[in-house]
Amino acid sequence: MLQISGAGKRFGPRLLFENADWLITPNEKTALVGANGAGKSTLMKILGGMDSLDYGTMQRMRGMSIGYLPQDGLTLSGRTVFEECLSVFDELRAMEREFEELSTALSELDPASAEYATVADRFSHIEGRLRHHNVYALDAEVGAVLTGLGFSKEDWTRRTEEFSGGWQMRIALAKLLLEQPDLLLLDEPTNHLDLETRNWLENYLSTWPNGYILISHDRYFLDVTVNKIIEIWNKGLHVYHGNYEKYLTQKAERRAQLESAYRNQRERIEHLEVFINRFRYQATKAKQVQSRIKELEKIERIEIPLEEPVPHFSFPQPPPSGRTVVEVTGLSMQYGDKRVLEDVNFTIERGDRIALVGVNGAGKSTLIRLLSGQESPTTGTLKLGHNVIAEYFAQDQYKVLDPTARMLDDIGGAAPKVAEKDLRSLLGCFLFSGDDVFKPLGVLSGGERNRYALARILVSPANFLLLDEPTNHLDLRAKDVLLEAIGKFNGTVIFVSHDRYFIDGLAQKVFEVACSDDPARGSAMHVFPGNYEDYLWRKEGGAAALAAETAAAAEPIVEPPAPMAAPEPSAAPAKRVNPIKLRQMQERLAQVEAEIPRVETSLAETEQALGIYISAEETQRLSAELEALRRQQVLLNSEWEELSLQLEGQETAG
Repeated sequence: MLQISGAGKRFGPRLLFENADWLITPNEKTALVGANGAGKSTLMKILGGMDSLDYGTMQRMRGMSIGYLPQDGLTLSGRTVFEECLSVFDELRAMEREFEELSTALSELDPASAEYATVADRFSHIEGRLRHHNVYALDAEVGAVLTGLGFSKEDWTRRTEEFSGGWQMRIALAKLLLEQPDLLLLDEPTNHLDLETRNWLENYLSTWPNGYILISHDRYFLDVTVNKIIEIWNKGLHVYHGNYEKYLTQKAERRAQLESAYRNQRERIEHLEVFINRFRYQATKAKQVQSRIKELEKIERIEIPLEEPVPHFSFPQPPPSGRTVVEVTGLSMQYGDKRVLEDVNFTIERGDRIALVGVNGAGKSTLIRLLSGQESPTTGTLKLGHNVIAEYFAQDQYKVLDPTARMLDDIGGAAPKVAEKDLRSLLGCFLFSGDDVFKPLGVLSGGERNRYALARILVSPANFLLLDEPTNHLDLRAKDVLLEAIGKFNGTVIFVSHDRYFIDGLAQKVFEVACSDDPARGSAMHVFPGNYEDYLWRKEGGAAALAAETAAAAEPIVEPPAPMAAPEPSAAPAKRVNPIKLRQMQERLAQVEAEIPRVETSLAETEQALGIYISAEETQRLSAELEALRRQQVLLNSEWEELSLQLEGQETAG
């Protein structure tokens, strides 16, 4: 469908890639990855026709359509949201009008005339096109996509210029999805999406009929949407088959193979050089020496490119707080006539890791501001526990920074006990390197200042962190640094994030801020144990199903259970779970497989003991123990089958 051959591109004096080859097939489901500045967005623009190669060729199939979504910068105006999205079907709408005109003409023309035959041919062609595109369902299709991307019905009739930059990008994405180009190019499509919308987009792309290439710093999104990775590394394009998790494994294996080949080559080169130097001036060895010199000259030297060091950072541990960090009772928040939160009750204890989730506008940021003391509730009480020191990171945290202060001086003043080399290492994790650390904060962009503000919090944290969208503007490496640092932090954390991998790796509880069906009422709070995967499982009815299964298994068993028939395979493809949940499932399966033989051994021993009468009391005790063991055996076998099927489904999905 599209092919680049021997391609090269420079950015100023720096070479991004050279001698690159890539054949893009019609069903391409690919992620483009690489270090910051490697040239991912540049290559995406080249594929989309917005930039050109410095050398090499790019060929694409005739008539091929390409849709490109940049990271930001799109502005739409002049129409309502619904009209703007419907405009992608202008050609079909024109055909529909022509179809009506042709229908009228056919009723008026002489069927025996040549003109009638010409009009009939055109009528038949247009009718086929309209039927293929189901023109009468276009309004419903537009509505479904807008709803999936978070637009309410009231938003459909608003003018596009009324929306902020992030929502403008959603409109542009909606148009591309409705247009269905042969190749879809998405540069950071999840930047402006909340969790619910990301989940919708993941599912939408799973049924996408054509090819797409995307850049994303959301690891979970990559894991569930692509089956191939193209990495820009060492000035070349390298292909990996599988999702992001498999790419990491394969890359480590390739690196190990390259290092092994490098060591073997160095040994051979050293051996040749020793021989040449030893016998260079001996006439009897001249032929052998010349042979080895030629061999040495022909060796294509293997180079091991320098890898970015994997950064690590640990919080300075704060003084401990009391056991209860926050106690909230009957909290409500209202702005004028608008009720945001209503009758919210919860308790946060020391060491909790809590993810706040909910649709945009539900009140997540409002709740964090209330907990941080930035605002006071309209009604209800919010009580901080003993020795609780809160630190608040806002989405626009950069606004409180001193624009005249140099970065290194400012962060050094916040953490006087941290060595300068450690501070520079931390800033490097957040993409500030070299002379960047001497820049005044005022010259940084909003995203850069937000990244710096987050790094500044890490060097001197309080014992209660309140983080509103801390993963915005962070790449995969910086997110890993933040995740590792908070994982080692012994304080309490409540955070809002739209990154599934980050939430699953950190959250121990999920607080859902749920909008009320009644517009006059504010959002309520629901508390779920576990991470985001557990939250979704409970929301989808998994907890109720497990409770029913456990209750059924707890009924007295008269006879040993019959062997369970293998369930019919489901026609629907298994939904991929994220790597953390997958590892937990694998570990639990191993535990169950080890537990089943122990229970079976105990069953046999108890049955044997029942055959020897000792006393009525002992017989009664053994009978009760036997029933409990049988119930446990049923539960374990059921759990083993369920986990095995899920893991088999994941292998198939992968």
